[in-house]
Amino acid sequence: MEITKTPIEGLLIINPKILRDERGYFYESFNKNTFFNATGIETNFVQDNQARSVKNVLRGLHYQNSPAAQTKLLRVIEGSIWDDGIELTADNKLQFYIPKGFAHGYAVLSDTAEVFYKCDDFYSRECEGGVSYSDPAINIDWKIDLSAAIVSEKDLKQPLLANANIRF
Repeated sequence: MEITKTPIEGLLIINPKILRDERGYFYESFNKNTFFNATGIETNFVQDNQARSVKNVLRGLHYQNSPAAQTKLLRVIEGSIWDDGIELTADNKLQFYIPKGFAHGYAVLSDTAEVFYKCDDFYSRECEGGVSYSDPAINIDWKIDLSAAIVSEKDLKQPLLANANIRF
């Protein structure tokens, strides 16, 4: 497992060791001991989530406030997405570690994409929060045409970062 730090403190890109042969491939997508030895971070994941989306879907920016703030370990099992400055694909098998205290979102680059992620706390509707994906103060390049973006009603109504209710 190879760990790459991103320019944003706490966010990590994880490149797993993949064993390939004529039959295909095998890799261990998560091992608590291996992860701790590589990062020094101890995380106890309690919930797995999976989302399937079509091209130009933009999901986010979402977070969970305390006491249900979530750390996530995310990977793509089909297609490709743009996620906080990196392309995660089913082919490159990169994983993205997002600690508590970060809003998270991604845009779908391929015709379809399936995203799988682990969380270290349970979802709580009372603790959910979000930030507008188009906030000029954040200025995220989503790598898709925003005029063609497919965005949920909930995400269209998210506040600017300056007005967000953030309680990590």
